[in-house]
Amino acid sequence: MKKVILTLLAACTFAFAGYGKGPAQKYIEQQLQTDSLFNNAIIGIMAVNKDGKVIAEWNSNLPMLTASTMKTITTGVGLNLLGPDFKFSTKVAYSGEISDEGILTGDIYIIGGGDPTLGSSDEVAFDIDSIFGVWKAGLEKAGIKEVRGNIVADDSYFTRELIPDSWSWGNLGADYGSGTSGLCFHENTQEFMLTPGAEASDSVKIDIIYPIIPGQEVINNLKTGEAGTGDRSWYYLDDITRTAQYAGSIAADKGPVKSVNSSRFPHLSCAWHFGEFLSENGIKTDGAVMDINDAPKGVERRVVAETYSPELIKIINVTNRISNNLFAETILKTIGKVATGVGSYDSARVALSRELKKMGVDTYGFTQSDGSGLSRENYVSPKFFCNYYTAMQENDNFALFFGSLPVPGKEGTLKSVLKNEPDSVKGKIHAKSGSLSSVRCYAGYVEGGEKNGLIKFAILTNNYAAYTSQMQPKIEGFLKALATEK
Repeated sequence: MKKVILTLLAACTFAFAGYGKGPAQKYIEQQLQTDSLFNNAIIGIMAVNKDGKVIAEWNSNLPMLTASTMKTITTGVGLNLLGPDFKFSTKVAYSGEISDEGILTGDIYIIGGGDPTLGSSDEVAFDIDSIFGVWKAGLEKAGIKEVRGNIVADDSYFTRELIPDSWSWGNLGADYGSGTSGLCFHENTQEFMLTPGAEASDSVKIDIIYPIIPGQEVINNLKTGEAGTGDRSWYYLDDITRTAQYAGSIAADKGPVKSVNSSRFPHLSCAWHFGEFLSENGIKTDGAVMDINDAPKGVERRVVAETYSPELIKIINVTNRISNNLFAETILKTIGKVATGVGSYDSARVALSRELKKMGVDTYGFTQSDGSGLSRENYVSPKFFCNYYTAMQENDNFALFFGSLPVPGKEGTLKSVLKNEPDSVKGKIHAKSGSLSSVRCYAGYVEGGEKNGLIKFAILTNNYAAYTSQMQPKIEGFLKALATEK
């Protein structure tokens, strides 16, 4: 009899412990907290409903690495401070004198305004030849037919620090590690064609496709690898000299490989290609390119043309949909530039924190190093994310921000998430993903039922030893559980 009573008490206790808990909290306790993969990792989860009630939680106050979920903070604050219709501008000016024959004895200046879409191949960007055409028309209207001087690349809109100090060395050569500039061009990347030799240990031929960096040297330490070894090439560079290095190998059977890498001198590429455009379209110039730091100081510059980027909301849509690091870093620095007059990372971080406080968001549990989430010195708690998303929901620009977030099954970084689930489940989730080595995160909103309304959530997983492919199904299981909250 005593054994029966104890069994009944245990059953009642178990039933009481689960009483009132929704699908998401039950999933945490029954699936995540009992899985050794998650017990050996660092996990932070929080979800709150329309009334601010916590409906799922695990280590919610723990600041953790965010990866690209940081972009939701950068873009949301940028949208609030700058406005959805904000546009970046680029100006073209000249110095010196124009003769009666149309000869400019002086320099042409391309004055950057931080436009990250300038020369971009993304569909959101304007065609670069069209932009160059507007600039050329401005010079022609001023009477310029020939330039006897330099084309000066002025990237001084931002402090010249293309990347934050906290980015890992291994990320700097990749296209996603391009960083931002006061005068961006081609998303601050450069394309190469790598052609292996016929036999192992042969040299690999390197051809620069686009864009050109004047004065660039590429050190070629690439070798042809054994058939079947694939692409094991690495690209290294810094922002002090115009020298880059390729190392590693390309398999003999790989064939020509297109390699897209970061550029530390996009402003010079912009000036070089504009000079080429002028020469090919009726304005004579020797195309000499000069960095603004080497240009004469204090000269009068007469602006003859100005072009604009697409509206900020269109740039934010791309930033969050495909997780564009360059766009995010540019938005962060522009927050600092507009708020303080200084386009540096230090000013940007101060300005963004100030804006969060104006929104009523407590910055406890929030440490920011960059705008994109590539840094391993970003630390944000799930609770902060939920507080921030709640504040964003009360903002006039919320509908635009909400609309910029990817939805599983559709175009963007969530396209393959919950791929076997029906649209009735996937369509409820509006969130940003984030990934680094041993980091997998999701944060955003879930459309709950009448009881919970719009749910704000974050699930951050750090420092796991398993393959991401092993962690992913359980993480997606939590997203599905949230989508079933009534």
